[in-house]
Amino acid sequence: MTASPLTFPQGFLAATTAAGIKPSGRTDLSSVVSDADCTWAYAGTRSSAAAACVTRGRELYAAGRPVRALVVNAGNANAATGPQGEADNAAMAAELAGHLGLEADAVLTASTGIIGHPLPMDRVREGLTRLPGALADEAGSFAAAIMTTDTRPKTAEARLSTGARIVGTAKGSGMIHPDMATMFAFAFTDARVDGEVLRSAFPAIVNRTFNAVTVDGDTSTNDMALVLANGRAGEVDPAEFLTALEGVMRDLARQIAADGEGATKLLTVRVSGARTEAEALAAARTCCVSPLLKSAVHGNDPNWGRVIMAVGRSGAAVDLPEMTVRVQGTPVFAGRPLAYDAAAVSTSMRAEEVVFEVGLGVGGASGEAWGCDLSAEYVSINAEYTT
Repeated sequence: MTASPLTFPQGFLAATTAAGIKPSGRTDLSSVVSDADCTWAYAGTRSSAAAACVTRGRELYAAGRPVRALVVNAGNANAATGPQGEADNAAMAAELAGHLGLEADAVLTASTGIIGHPLPMDRVREGLTRLPGALADEAGSFAAAIMTTDTRPKTAEARLSTGARIVGTAKGSGMIHPDMATMFAFAFTDARVDGEVLRSAFPAIVNRTFNAVTVDGDTSTNDMALVLANGRAGEVDPAEFLTALEGVMRDLARQIAADGEGATKLLTVRVSGARTEAEALAAARTCCVSPLLKSAVHGNDPNWGRVIMAVGRSGAAVDLPEMTVRVQGTPVFAGRPLAYDAAAVSTSMRAEEVVFEVGLGVGGASGEAWGCDLSAEYVSINAEYTT
């Protein structure tokens, strides 16, 4: 039986079109529109070369007003494009707002793709005229339209006990090492959520999910995560909602890591016994971004010394005599090297997901991060990205 397509929560509709921004001719301009004002939370890259969409989003977030829509273009980052890029970004919001009968400040913007190229605004403007008439509740086409080098759309869903839903979409494959708070994560919910509660909780959720993802160690100029809540399904328990929201974002984060450019495996590193959650996350993320460990994972090499090396440079405190390492569940280090069947562990690494479990031996905090293996295909993709 064919599964039903994923739909947006009530009150949200989306539309996509091929505006000619991507050379491939695939869909590259899209919008999601709510029929009611949304409370929202936002995180944008801390890169000092942030794109126009991020700086504008940050300004609107500080103003604290509700929003109604999001417009996204893919294939062009509109970053490092100067005053013209800022004007084009503002115009993209204003023109869609005009077609929808909204104020420009009620429309958020997001751009992704090649850095340093002006937006082809004639194509963008023409494409924007087609979006309002194509609005529908199906989410998959929107998830596909925001992709760049992704090999597949990324979506996730959660349903609360009240019947309210959270639907998330994301894009990201390369230039993934978020520092928030070239990846996007957008969540839409019909739950009624207090804006202050949402804004207060969001940074920690982002830190445990999207800031725990790494593909190649490069931080994009356009990284962005946001959640829009239109309240159509009524009040929900805040704790239940925030747990579900984190679950959706964790799911999307893992999908991004698994779809890393050239990736053949998802790399998961779970750290326990840390002094603080921040140190646990730092140790896990450093392991996931290590080219040496990523290469070992690609070659099915249970070289646990790469883990010791990465943790040691992460800044996390470690008690080496108490430190432990497991590869795919097999203990390989416990303050000293352990005897294990290297061939059997290597065979166990021929899997879609390779898991390292690391105990630091200094406390009770834990954290988890996700990455992928490093293959020759990654080099090929990025050697030819603009040519």
